[in-house]
Amino acid sequence: MTIVLIAVLCYLAAAALLVRGVARDTRNALWAVPALAAIVLHATAHLLVWRDVGTELHFFAALSLVGLGMAALTALYDIRGRMAALGVIVFPIAALMLIGYGQSPHPPSDTLDWRLQLHAWCALLAYATLAVAALLAMLLWAQERAMRRREFHRWLRALPPLTELESLLFRTISVGFVLLTATLVTGVVFVDDFFAQHLMHKTVLSVLSWLAFGALLLGRWRYGWRGTRAVGWTLAAMALLVLAFFGSKFVLELVLQRTV
Repeated sequence: MTIVLIAVLCYLAAAALLVRGVARDTRNALWAVPALAAIVLHATAHLLVWRDVGTELHFFAALSLVGLGMAALTALYDIRGRMAALGVIVFPIAALMLIGYGQSPHPPSDTLDWRLQLHAWCALLAYATLAVAALLAMLLWAQERAMRRREFHRWLRALPPLTELESLLFRTISVGFVLLTATLVTGVVFVDDFFAQHLMHKTVLSVLSWLAFGALLLGRWRYGWRGTRAVGWTLAAMALLVLAFFGSKFVLELVLQRTV
């Protein structure tokens, strides 16, 4: 699809402009033009396919939608503050996810009840938000490590101050936790048979991830958790969430060739 190619090029152009800004130690919003264009085109690519075959939520479609959500959230963060490093990482990832979707088949999809669609959209938004949180956690770890070693690399200029980055991380986790809670609640209320729909293992892993994120937020509020402890909990909880959704979808849809 031509629209996919254009969106991919826009994502890469946005990332390249952010890299150039870091290299020259300049800050401008020129990167936002291709980034916003890429996000709009990314969404349009899905809408055009859905118009013909119905709403797709298979492995590559879900992966691409999560990439779209990550890119949109990253653009918001980059526009509001100094977060060029996040855009340099996320925009190429979103481009790769879109390429995977563009190259995948698009068979006619069953129409989902609005309640199941609500559950699915809550899940995709939660995964996108918490995936960005995981990347923020890794950037926080890298920033702390560089500062402890007194290695003041140029890329540090693409990040906000340490305390600001840490605050952004926990705000992102809080939003993702609310969305993940909504995902679990709508799943319990609207999904009838966990076993017949191969959902029990997803539910167990998702609940474990929810408990881990909840424990992290509680530890932050009650005991002031931060630094490497916060990073470790964030990455562990995100790993459980990836296994819950994309790990199981990969095995069921691509390995076992089953529909979920």
